Amino acid sequence: MARLLGYARVSTSDQDLALQLHALQDAGVSQENMFTDVVTGAKADRPGIASLLAAATEGDTIVVWRLDRLGRSLVNLADLAEQLRTRGVGIRSLTDGVDTSMATGRLIYGILSTLAEFERETIRTRVRAGMAAAKRAGVHCGRRPALKAEHAAHARERLAAGVPARRVAAFLKVSEATLYRALARYPAPAASAVA
Repeated sequence: MARLLGYARVSTSDQDLALQLHALQDAGVSQENMFTDVVTGAKADRPGIASLLAAATEGDTIVVWRLDRLGRSLVNLADLAEQLRTRGVGIRSLTDGVDTSMATGRLIYGILSTLAEFERETIRTRVRAGMAAAKRAGVHCGRRPALKAEHAAHARERLAAGVPARRVAAFLKVSEATLYRALARYPAPAASAVA
């Protein structure tokens, strides 16, 4: 049997859930189907929303006072809405006028998804541009190299002494590929000219 599941959230304990809870009850959500969180929306760990998502089954509708109570960001909200749509769970926002069981609600959901994809692409573009600027400035982007210049110099000495690359890599606790990348990243200093 399809149920109305209510979700209410406030950011701090100084705020009161009463307004949201009364609105959800007036919309037909029973007390046993209420889920709440007192936590900022920016936090990924929200026990109330986790319990709500675990309880929601096909045909249920999640009712919120406003959409921003449900999602941490536009992208998070769109991802959550898509996850619920594939599970056959609807969303109804009392003050935003969104109800995904109706045509206008599905239209708003589609617009929300498009905006979220636009935001994702904008973030990706900004990150790529920032990484390119940092690289031009000589700043290393990404994971730190496993070996430093002094490791490469030590490895070069051992290799020159006839120690196999596999043993040098094992001694440094890296793979041979990582060893060779470090040798390429930190080339041997040029030999000084003899007078």
